[in-house]
Amino acid sequence: MSSNGLAAYRALQRKQDLEDAVRRREKLSPAAVKIDETLAIMDNQIDWLTRLTPVNIDKIKGEFIASGFSFMPDSEYGEGLTNDAPVLRKHLFALPIDDIENPLIEALLIEKQRELDRQIELVRMRDRDGFILASVDLFGSVEEHLLELAHDIMDNVPVLPCDEADCDANVVANAAHKASAYYASYNSHFKCDVIIDPNPGTGLYTSLGNFHIAHDYRVTNARIDPLIQHEIGTHIVTRHNGRCQPLHTLAGGLADYDVLQEGLAVMAEYLAGYLPADRLRILAARVIAAHMAVEEYKGAEIYACLTEEFQMNSDMAFETAVRAKRGGGLTKDALYLKGLSELLAYLHHDGEMEILFLGKFSLKQLHSLEKLLEQGVLTPPDLIPQYLLNKNAQERLNRVRSLPLCSLYQESPEQ
Repeated sequence: MSSNGLAAYRALQRKQDLEDAVRRREKLSPAAVKIDETLAIMDNQIDWLTRLTPVNIDKIKGEFIASGFSFMPDSEYGEGLTNDAPVLRKHLFALPIDDIENPLIEALLIEKQRELDRQIELVRMRDRDGFILASVDLFGSVEEHLLELAHDIMDNVPVLPCDEADCDANVVANAAHKASAYYASYNSHFKCDVIIDPNPGTGLYTSLGNFHIAHDYRVTNARIDPLIQHEIGTHIVTRHNGRCQPLHTLAGGLADYDVLQEGLAVMAEYLAGYLPADRLRILAARVIAAHMAVEEYKGAEIYACLTEEFQMNSDMAFETAVRAKRGGGLTKDALYLKGLSELLAYLHHDGEMEILFLGKFSLKQLHSLEKLLEQGVLTPPDLIPQYLLNKNAQERLNRVRSLPLCSLYQESPEQ
């Protein structure tokens, strides 16, 4: 087929897909449509991750080093939700949830309504007494078995020499643009802005469907594609797929979606060919740091533990400690290892991989979503991550189905 013919075919297919989406949307009651749209809008308005991203990393690091690594200043943030919280809450709980006719959708949207309320509280309590409780209420505590798993990884996964960080933010941005163009070639509605942030030290993250890179970010070339698959191939592809669903909250995420999302994103690094040992150790360190933050250890104490007891390098220990102390003590970072552990258990039981990309949700909701697929309300994923189409990645996926978590790393890049 010629390029013009392929473009015409894809345009026709997209038209049919849009018509199908309209028909599926019509299967939702008017109340469900209104509530779904409202929750999706409110999810974007709250944007808790951006509101808990420090804007003074340089200052923190400079003063921390100047103190001889004994004092870590507090993080500073952008705009909060103090004035908007009451209005958002009033609007949130005025939604006519009882008018939703499909009990599966009603249950999913009630869960989301409650989660948004907890997100509002998390941002409202930023740097105040009670923030840790708000974090535990939203993301859960650091469970004892997860903490034991983290220590097991630190004891058994080797400390290997770190790769040289020989690529800067511009190289990562170019790779991200190519990845975005790949997905847009299959669906012109796929959109991902690549943003180089002026704030230093914030690394890589996605927010509202866009990919952010700190201007001072550096990484080894072998890690670029795995990290692109983590951020764009997982977080942004599932957001796009959720936007293609009649239930639009699958784009921003159903309640408790973070656990599966982060598990999928880290697994993407392994399947893409390079999840180094130090990456797995970092996930374990985040669990330990989150636990210490909940126990109200200071940032400098967390840093000292990671460097002295677990031989973590200074820069990574600093980043991990700052992340753990966001807002006053954030447990969200424990979800990466938890999500990876739960996903591995799912795959050990022959769970299907591709269905996990139909949007952002938790594994506990999969059964309900499968029923909605059977009812014709939902549709299979519009896009599949690029790496999953790779033969070598499929072989790695087969390997993963019998691999213990402590062995889920690669000593060198795989093709």
